Amino acid sequence: MKLEIVLQNKGGDVETIRPDDSVAHLVQRLSALRIGALVVSTDGSAVEGIVSERDVVRRLASDGPKILDGPVSEIMTTSVTCAPPNATTSDLMGLMTQSRIRHVPVLDDNETMIGIVSIGDVVKSRMGELELDREALINYVTIGG
Repeated sequence: MKLEIVLQNKGGDVETIRPDDSVAHLVQRLSALRIGALVVSTDGSAVEGIVSERDVVRRLASDGPKILDGPVSEIMTTSVTCAPPNATTSDLMGLMTQSRIRHVPVLDDNETMIGIVSIGDVVKSRMGELELDREALINYVTIGG
């Protein structure tokens, strides 16, 4: 299934945070929104980075709680793996597994963010595809081809 269809089903809203917002504010937003990552963007459409729960935990472990007062820009990942809307969930499964990432922003031809796909979205989509395949096989066997 193409990512553009996944985004049609889930919506294209992307939660972002500014690079100069504090890590404490980031943690509050992640908790309130019940999500695992935020795209870092000054204008809400250009991807400047991504910051996840993992980033927070790793920096807390290495630098201690003082990081909570610092800006998101100090802990964010700046090399962000993105995908085009015509990529497939199969493409993304391999990419996410190989890169060990859980969130991939989707960008249009103008490099403008049009959505984000998480590993949960990919799993949900693949489960739906497998269920359709299962139903088709059952119909083929019971009704005939």
